[in-house]
Amino acid sequence: MSVDGIGVERVFIGAGCNRIVNNVSWGACDLVAFGAENGVAIFCPKAARILTTLPGHKASVNCTHWIPSSKFAFKEKQLERHYLLSGDADGVILLWELSLADKKWRHVLQVPQPHKKGVTCITGIMVSETDVIFASTSSDGTINVWELILPSTIGGDCKLSFLESIFVGSKSMVAVSLSELPGNTGHVVLATGGLDNKVHLYCGERTGKFVHACELKGHTDWIRSLDFSLPICTNDGTSSLLLVSSSQDKGIRIWKMASCSSQSNSKGTFREEKISLASYIEGPVLVAGSSSYQISLESLLIGHEDWVYSVEWQPPSVTSANGFAYHQPQSILSASMDKTMMIWQPERTTGIWMNVVTVGELSHCALGFYGGHWSPNGDSILAHGYGGSFHLWKNVGIEYDNWQPQKVPSGHYAAVNDIAWARSGEYLLSVSADQTTRIFASWQNEASLGGSDCWHEIARPQVHGHDINCVTIIHGKGNHRFVSGADEKVARVFEAPLSFLKTLNHAISQKSSFPEDFQIDVQILGANMSALGLSQKPIYVHSSHESPERNVNDGLDTLETIPDAVPVVLTEPPIEEKLAWHTLWPESHKLYGHGNELFSLCCDQGGKLVASSCKAQSAKVAEIWLWQVGSWKAVGRLQSHSLTVTQIEFSHDDNLLLSVSRDRQFSVFAIKRTGVDEVSHQLIARQEAHKRIIWACSWNPFGHEFATGSRDKTVKIWAVDKGSSVKQLMTLPQFTSSVTALSWFALDHQRNNGFLAVGMESGLIELWSLSVTRTEDGSTTVPGVTAALVRRLDPFMCHVSSVQRLAWRKSQASGDCKSILLASCGVDHCVRIFEVNVA
Repeated sequence: MSVDGIGVERVFIGAGCNRIVNNVSWGACDLVAFGAENGVAIFCPKAARILTTLPGHKASVNCTHWIPSSKFAFKEKQLERHYLLSGDADGVILLWELSLADKKWRHVLQVPQPHKKGVTCITGIMVSETDVIFASTSSDGTINVWELILPSTIGGDCKLSFLESIFVGSKSMVAVSLSELPGNTGHVVLATGGLDNKVHLYCGERTGKFVHACELKGHTDWIRSLDFSLPICTNDGTSSLLLVSSSQDKGIRIWKMASCSSQSNSKGTFREEKISLASYIEGPVLVAGSSSYQISLESLLIGHEDWVYSVEWQPPSVTSANGFAYHQPQSILSASMDKTMMIWQPERTTGIWMNVVTVGELSHCALGFYGGHWSPNGDSILAHGYGGSFHLWKNVGIEYDNWQPQKVPSGHYAAVNDIAWARSGEYLLSVSADQTTRIFASWQNEASLGGSDCWHEIARPQVHGHDINCVTIIHGKGNHRFVSGADEKVARVFEAPLSFLKTLNHAISQKSSFPEDFQIDVQILGANMSALGLSQKPIYVHSSHESPERNVNDGLDTLETIPDAVPVVLTEPPIEEKLAWHTLWPESHKLYGHGNELFSLCCDQGGKLVASSCKAQSAKVAEIWLWQVGSWKAVGRLQSHSLTVTQIEFSHDDNLLLSVSRDRQFSVFAIKRTGVDEVSHQLIARQEAHKRIIWACSWNPFGHEFATGSRDKTVKIWAVDKGSSVKQLMTLPQFTSSVTALSWFALDHQRNNGFLAVGMESGLIELWSLSVTRTEDGSTTVPGVTAALVRRLDPFMCHVSSVQRLAWRKSQASGDCKSILLASCGVDHCVRIFEVNVA
């Protein structure tokens, strides 16, 4: 095996968005940035895939902001580099650089003088092509304003200078917006709002010196979002500025800032246009140097039925060839917790602002939108929701508006605790603390058009009421089944419904071989969620046509009535509304016996036994239970450990069971099947293997050697002698962080070569080559092993928090493998798939 010829490519990243306002930003480069735990994820809306994640934050990412943002897309034509600001819950703000030529990311700097508490909002404006002013708000009661000078030449450095820190008191601000004042006065206006229900306006020069100019009253609850338009020219050639604000009072207000001199000069024409129901109410006067601006309430928009979390002006469009003249559309996008986004525009004849477009998510399990954003060209709108999900609509109409939902990336919005490949590798199953189980698969029909594999979430088999900790897929013949364990004392068994089998058949129809055990006699079409969200009841094929009639007179959804799912065969990757409700699998069995919350599960290679463990602080509770697949009877209780068993794994021949525990010991049991429902087990080895908790273990797929990984930052390789004892073969060089995940892959049976994937608490992943040798010494076989580091994965490819599990996809063909897939999951909400190419 050539050590130099190992190539690793990123195939797929699945992740959900942090559930917080201001977390998402759509830049002028047509990429979307969002926080996924303490990482910043970048996704391309056109390709519907996450491109990369940016490591650097130590705390959860609260907000992101592109420079230039979509508002300044008309200024970015000559820019070769785009920049991104990200702020986290510790008050730290990082600046990133994206090179458009090679799509490479670089961490530029950390903004000095961080906030003492979490950053709540970041906004910025481009004063010129290289001059940026940005502001950040925080829970510490301050607003910091900075000037950023972008490099004018390739390879230059960014220059950051601190302009001012504005203290706003104990009632912190959660929304901020910046704008240049119309009329080229050299002044900048800053609007901020928060817990005191007022919009505060500060005026300052480009060098700082911000003073509190006035405050705008009218909202009756917290201000959640603010956005300035670019200056709008009126008929007489003067400019005015519009500010839109939204609040938890469910209302949206549009404020107008017009030069006092322009109002007196335009009484004839300007006032005539405004004599209507939309006549504004005059408010305070903002003074900026020698200029003054009359502020008035332009309009009050009522339409949402819950808190309005975000408002945003439609980005300007370029109106000249040189790219500096622009047109600011009179169009506002709002997003609310009532599960809708609305587009507001003034009516042509009266000027009254009206709701012209409403889109939303109607699924029962949605709890509303945290934010809405325009694409740079204004033909698409994106929302992010309570469930960490994205919702994208595109205007595909030609003569009239026709907003249609589009595919978007999806993933978990909490730590992903476990993953498992399907027995033939068609899909990857993951479980998470977000209380869902998800299935990701390569959609071959789409790949045949685009050339490369396109992975998507194709089903959500389990939506639960407890955090899910572990999962295992049942191997062997028969229908697709898995067992999951959550923060409850019961393990649950699920079986694939007919709708999923047909969807999977469609997804992988381009493959040359399809699993032989496709069950044409499956009588369950899908599953319904119970009212408490714990059990999932089957929907039978013969009764599926009755579901619509049953719901006709049910009226509106309430907490007491749960609408029926409508399982369908998917012919393209599904959007969130379908995933969240209509792709459930029915629960077939519950496995009772453990005294605490489930923690680890595994299935043997033959699909005959499942082993389970739970959280434990005593030897009695730390038992490993064995369950007979099919009858689901408990056929064994293995006692050895005194604390939680963290991972269990069967050997390749199913004769041995390995377990590792928080008590720093591993145990090896001999497993024998003595009858149909009878299993005998014997503890053959138990050893304190590490100085700290053992988090992970993995068997050699070709032998009885195994690896253990621990919090003590070491990985040790062991071998089981002829069923009687365990011998340590070697210890790998100490790692830089705690080892939290291991997975051993066999490359070559004859030479016994393989890869050991090592995942760490830092999020980094390393690949080691392991070659096992067995020499005959008289009547005994003496095993040996040689190891070498073959690849440290780039930090931009790895997780940004602890790796929870690693899993190689089993090779489809016998003999040497040229390309293999490695899956990983982590605390950073991400499921990742890598392709490892062996030269």
